[in-house]
Amino acid sequence: MPGAVLLRRCADRTGLTGALAKVLPSSTAAGWRERAGVLVHLVIAVVLGAANLSEVEQLQLHHRPLFGLAASDSTARRTLAALDEATLARIAKVRARVRRHVWSLLPLRPGGFPWLVVAGKRLCGWIVIDIDATIITSASKKAGAAVTFKKTFGFHPLAAWCANTTESLAMLLRPGNAGANTVADHVRVLTEALAQIPGSSAAKILVRVDGAGATHGLLEHLEALNTTRRTVRYTVGWKITEDDERAIARLPEAAWETSLHQDGSVQEGYFVAELTGVNTREGWPEGMRLIVRRVKPSRRHLKKLTDFEQKTGWRYCITATNIHRMWGIAGSGHAQFLDVLHRSHAGVEDRVRTNKAMGLDNLPSASWEVNRGWMLAANLAADLDAWLRLLALHDIDGLAEAEPDTMRFRLYHLPARLADHARRRFLRIERTWPWAKAFTTCWHRLTALPAVT
Repeated sequence: MPGAVLLRRCADRTGLTGALAKVLPSSTAAGWRERAGVLVHLVIAVVLGAANLSEVEQLQLHHRPLFGLAASDSTARRTLAALDEATLARIAKVRARVRRHVWSLLPLRPGGFPWLVVAGKRLCGWIVIDIDATIITSASKKAGAAVTFKKTFGFHPLAAWCANTTESLAMLLRPGNAGANTVADHVRVLTEALAQIPGSSAAKILVRVDGAGATHGLLEHLEALNTTRRTVRYTVGWKITEDDERAIARLPEAAWETSLHQDGSVQEGYFVAELTGVNTREGWPEGMRLIVRRVKPSRRHLKKLTDFEQKTGWRYCITATNIHRMWGIAGSGHAQFLDVLHRSHAGVEDRVRTNKAMGLDNLPSASWEVNRGWMLAANLAADLDAWLRLLALHDIDGLAEAEPDTMRFRLYHLPARLADHARRRFLRIERTWPWAKAFTTCWHRLTALPAVT
């Protein structure tokens, strides 16, 4: 699997390997395996498709000519088990430092930093953080596994991703019965995610959460994050109550405007309206706005309609936000734009799905500590894959935004063999492979990255 060469080169050139070596245990004792090397190789194995520690060992054995003696699955397990809270905090600082270096390189690419485009408007200067929870099922009794709100059995982690770069910023492993709208968990994940944003990019932050974020505690915390040097805006889902339905009923037909697609074109048959002021909400942050959207219900929604929705023939959803204007974005305070802005939060489901395809679909141990360490390895794997695409494949069609299975088939597992000649080693790639040139381009770009200082 020659792709392991690219991933290791990316880890080295971005400074991840060296930075981890400074915070993980090291020794000169005979037989000792450097914990930073073990973790980096574990991360690479996860990117390549390893789903448990046994598969990690097998992949490392396969790559022995490239990386040397493979770490056993027991060594990898001990490495993960030793990641206590203090070590995890140090690794979080390492990730932030490496991310700062990577982000300093992104504006140098053709097209510059990957700013989001919403409703045809480029959100220049805005870093978007998407928060969401997911379910990781378990087939056996493991520490922390419990019955979830979906009546499955497993874990209920909460995570934050950067929508601009698709990086995994923070993830909190939680028992399966953890609450969906627990304020303390949301605040913790948000705090850890913000710590991952380089200071030079943290002036304008947009946080998007689904209905679990519509709590007094979280919204008050988000408002408190605003300072003279940092602007924090949010959009969150909103659970509709009878008071909301009565307010919607008072809206005149002229208040409804046609919704927009993500490209800014008109979305016929879908409508949005401003509900702020019509429905008075006591105790919520001052300046909070409510934007209501109505659509014709599909067949799968018919059984879930309220009496009010059945009477009107529309299905409604509400978004709460503190956005009156986003600096530098014309028309950003309009209800149509805010509706599209929050709907694009649905992209977080892609992050959940791709992260599960890269190690998070199963937590492989009965130990809570080992599973927490495995989750960190999966987060690092998601970052490493994102950095590789952002820094070296950004202009290559079919790879710049490729998902894990596509990357594995086209690039990470491409046919090649390692050969020795004249005391030098050569990676001989099958010339007929459609993505052979993409591989060599990626290698040369990674090699040309400036050294970490």
